[in-house]
Amino acid sequence: MSVEGKVKEGAGFIKEEMNEHGKSPESQKKAQEGRDLRNEGRIEDGKPPKTTKPGTGH
Repeated sequence: MSVEGKVKEGAGFIKEEMNEHGKSPESQKKAQEGRDLRNEGRIEDGKPPKTTKPGTGH
């Protein structure tokens, strides 16, 4: 597991969590950006990407 992958996954998690409950399109876009960053880190570490919609709790 790479340090860079763990950092990306952690930063993406925080960005997603901060924005997932917002109703505005901008907030939803930021939540998706966080999910994308999180998945990039997960893939680098050999984990499967999260495929559910941000904010669904899965």
